[in-house]
Amino acid sequence: MTDIQKGIVLIAVAFSGWLVYLLAPVLTPFMISILLAYVGDPIVDRLEARRLPRTLAVIIVFLGLFILGIGLLLVLAPVLEKQLAAMFNRLPSYIDWIQLTAMPYLFNLFGIENVKLDVSNLKQMFAQYWQQAGGIAATMIGSVSRSGFALIGWIANLVLVPVVTFYLLRDWDKLMDNIKGLFPRKQEQKLTQIACESDEVLGAFFRGQFLVMLALGTVYATGLSIIGIEMALLIGLLAGLVSFVPYLGFIVGIVVAGLVTLVQFQAVEPLVYVLVVFGIGQLLEGFLLTPWLVGDRIGLHPVAVIFAVLAGGQLFGFLGVLLALPVAAVIMVLLRHLHQSYVNSELYE
Repeated sequence: MTDIQKGIVLIAVAFSGWLVYLLAPVLTPFMISILLAYVGDPIVDRLEARRLPRTLAVIIVFLGLFILGIGLLLVLAPVLEKQLAAMFNRLPSYIDWIQLTAMPYLFNLFGIENVKLDVSNLKQMFAQYWQQAGGIAATMIGSVSRSGFALIGWIANLVLVPVVTFYLLRDWDKLMDNIKGLFPRKQEQKLTQIACESDEVLGAFFRGQFLVMLALGTVYATGLSIIGIEMALLIGLLAGLVSFVPYLGFIVGIVVAGLVTLVQFQAVEPLVYVLVVFGIGQLLEGFLLTPWLVGDRIGLHPVAVIFAVLAGGQLFGFLGVLLALPVAAVIMVLLRHLHQSYVNSELYE
């Protein structure tokens, strides 16, 4: 590749990044559709291998995902609503316990002079907010309906995502062949190898890690419910959601669950059961879920995952969060090939 060609490639990459930055709000539903199509394509391929037409296979997968999503929404939404209502209703008593019990204990433990905190305004604010909000559904509907344009945009995205996902799933193989046809002929074999390795990394992460997150969230929520923690589902979903970074779900979940347990039961003994729940989840993740569902194909260091998500969100907002891990996985594959080329070069010798 000549210097002029390298310059053209750099200009194209810079222009593409600038264009993505400008069009980030518009591209977000398309990126969601691409991720959904990428995750669903192997299922469609399996159905197609059983001599089903591609379009029929896509419709079957679509209906299955739609029924599953609606079912989860109908089951989880009332429970989340109930737990949030209980949390807001008990917040004044939680604040009283922190002020009258926890804070004096910590002050005595660390030798700090006891400071009187006036939290009456804080309790009143929480109570007033929850009464005005009237629940999750009322809050969401109220916030969306304040602006006609926001409502129209929300409905448009809600309709656009499934439509774009359907067409992407139907024509996914053709699109991949067209992209492969754009590769320079001399570098086609090398670029195809890089694309296959990137696909393996992304597939392991999105499909395998998603199942790991779902399983861990279920384990944590079930275990905390058995203990009797009121916000078990909320904490389980939170811990499962951030489990894409190794040990982060365990740390976040055990800290939040520990604080909620202390405030709810006002005793130290239930913390042992919380440790047992998260210990079981960690053992399942390390010895069963991750080796079985993900394997060792990802190779993304936890620090790299955190940096990629934060950098993507800072640069491109929510679109950047969606793009962060795919881009990081591809960069990792490219760096691996660059490292191998460097080791085999005369410069290294």
